[in-house]
Order: sequence, then structure tokens, then C-alpha cells
Amino acid sequence: MTHPIFYHPDNPQNIAFIDGQNLYMGTCSSEIPWKIDLFRFREYLARKYQVKKAYYYMGNSQENAFGLYQKIQEAGFIVCFRKHTAVMVGKKKGNVDADIVFDIMKRLYKKEDFKKIVLVSGDGDYRMLVDFLIEENRFEKILFPNRRFASSLYREISHCYFVSLDTPEIQEKIMIQKNEKGALGS
Repeated sequence: MTHPIFYHPDNPQNIAFIDGQNLYMGTCSSEIPWKIDLFRFREYLARKYQVKKAYYYMGNSQENAFGLYQKIQEAGFIVCFRKHTAVMVGKKKGNVDADIVFDIMKRLYKKEDFKKIVLVSGDGDYRMLVDFLIEENRFEKILFPNRRFASSLYREISHCYFVSLDTPEIQEKIMIQKNEKGALGS
């Protein structure tokens, strides 16, 4: 169910794709580790980037993480899991890059009703996709969880297409505050 604040049916808006592992590792490996408040982050995406739908990609489903998945969904994200064979579950990194690229390209091919893409990751594997979306005027912004670990491949794109979530101004808006619940990884 989409929260009314996030969606205005008369105005096609942007769609966000979040590489969950990249977001989590980026915030945990900051000089001063911090945690995302999922509710505040979802509202930030809606207000700042007019995101109507936000897809949160995870490596694979694990029974002991049900509370985390529930928290992500309650905050307004659509959780997407990487498909693995039964033999590989738990043995393989949950590389979601190809899934995100495929899902974005499928939405473009099917001409879904949205304006632009917002991508949350610092992974250089998305560079070709970002270039293509910029050429097609379908790219809003890439949000780096941690500017220190953002791929050097993004140095060549215009600064208007990226921002770091770990800047103090943004971090203050989306990080968990003391005595709040809803943090990523809590």
C-alpha cells in the first residue's frame, strides 16, 4: 500500500531503486558509523526527489531477518529479493546489481508511467545504466551512501547527477535519532 504523501495519481513521479547491501555497508563503514531511519529516508526520497515507489533490493530472504524486512516495508519500501537456487542460499553474496539494471530497463521498455530514476548505491557496476538514463533524460540522481567508497567511475559525470547521503545536512534528515525506532540494521 502506498502512503498518500508519496503518490499523486495525476502527476507521474520518480522511482527509486536501492541497493540495500550497498546502503547498509556504506553507512556502517563511514568514519563515524551511523544508521538510516527508514521512515525518514522514505519521506526524504518522496519530498526531495518526488519518489512515488521505492524498491529496496536485498541479497536473499533469511528467516532470522523477518523483523528487518517488515520494518523496511512498514517504512514504505517495496522489498525485492535476489533469487538463488536452494544450494546457493547463504553461500553467495546477494549481488543485486543485475536485478536492478534489468528491472529498470524492463520498466523503460514497457513504458511505465514515471518520470525519472533515483538510484541509491555507490557501486560502479551501474555506471553504464546511469549513462544511458542520462542520455534518455530519465535519470534524476544517484545517492551515494558513503562518498569515500563511491566508485571512481562516477567522477566523470556531472555533479548535478549525484549526492552523498553522508553529508551532514542530509545525514541529519535521514539518520536515526536517539529514542527513535526504524533504523536500518538495528
